Amino acid sequence: MSPMPTPGPLSEQPLRIEICQDADDLARHAAGLIVAQAGRAFGSRRQFALALSGGQTPRLTYELLTQDHYAYQIVWPAVRVWFSDERCVPPDDARSNYRMVQETLLSRLPIPDDNVRRMRGEDDPQRAAADYEKQLDAGFTGGPRFDLVLLGMGPDGHTASLFPGSDAVMATGRSVVATRDPQGMSRLTLTLPAINAARAVAVLVSGQEKAAMLRRVLGAEARDEGLPIQKVKPAGQLIWMIDEAAASELSPPADAVR
Repeated sequence: MSPMPTPGPLSEQPLRIEICQDADDLARHAAGLIVAQAGRAFGSRRQFALALSGGQTPRLTYELLTQDHYAYQIVWPAVRVWFSDERCVPPDDARSNYRMVQETLLSRLPIPDDNVRRMRGEDDPQRAAADYEKQLDAGFTGGPRFDLVLLGMGPDGHTASLFPGSDAVMATGRSVVATRDPQGMSRLTLTLPAINAARAVAVLVSGQEKAAMLRRVLGAEARDEGLPIQKVKPAGQLIWMIDEAAASELSPPADAVR
């Protein structure tokens, strides 16, 4: 991994970009970040509010977190698990983010069921979004503020279920909304205000197919084009974790640090 700039305390470095060797290396460093963020949260608030995402890249991270080296460093009964987005399918559907997280992480660790707040993809989307907002209101004082939100980035610049051109990208006054992806599938997603209130957000990006979009987002010539991922600007720290394949069209350090 080649960090740019050199990592420092979260309070001193609002933006951090790390280039990892490959997807496995990225997963190791993402797991390490989760351990570190959990330690900070436990030290000040005695619990850790973590919002998880779906996808292949975080799957590797979740599997690593169940291994002894990482698992023993986190007080799992004090972890509060939330989700950044979900497809509107039942929880046992192969496309469900919850199912993937349950199989790779939750079923293998001592996290109480009451600490896991899934989005109910099997319900009416509008009702499910409103229900999740109520859960967030009950779980946080003064609105949701996650200790860490894990996100990915699609080749089109979407993140969570916030797609280019979607009304969900512009949502204000809401923490969760129902939306549709470009193929017309109903989804639930955290809004940008809910994501950007976080103490830290980590964007995990792996694969050559993401390289062109990553150049648009992080390259030296990048400008604010209004892509959803460009609107992720948390109150705390923003950490980009990128493997070399995804970073192949960047020219570090000039392109990767702005």
